Amino acid sequence: MRGISFWFFMTAVVYVTLGMIWGIVMAATGDHRLAAAHAHLNLVGWVTLALFGIYYHLVPAAGEHVLAKVHFAVATTGVVLIVPGIAMALSGAGELLAKVGSVLTLASMLLFAVVVFRSRKAAEVPERATVSQGLEQSA
Repeated sequence: MRGISFWFFMTAVVYVTLGMIWGIVMAATGDHRLAAAHAHLNLVGWVTLALFGIYYHLVPAAGEHVLAKVHFAVATTGVVLIVPGIAMALSGAGELLAKVGSVLTLASMLLFAVVVFRSRKAAEVPERATVSQGLEQSA
């Protein structure tokens, strides 16, 4: 795994590790007040970013476009803002950061939709040649 696919996947691994540690702390203390923020860290940070990374790995041409780098910046910034933003909102410290992070997370998904649409030709898998086709071509 290289390039943007590596960065998406590696970032996802960092987020899931932090999410696991946070989950252990919540379980050990019995304090689950920030469970929604923890869940978003795992779902958006781990699952979504890992899926982005897998797509870019499977469709390398999609990762070569500048839009992939913009996508990575928007996606990671969205996670970095939405998770503490939700924690702040749950703690009564305001919702602005959660709102900004939510909009960036949505923008990230919309950017990904554009990337997928633009790279649909590169994502097509060529038909497998059958043995009979190979024999016909060699004759």
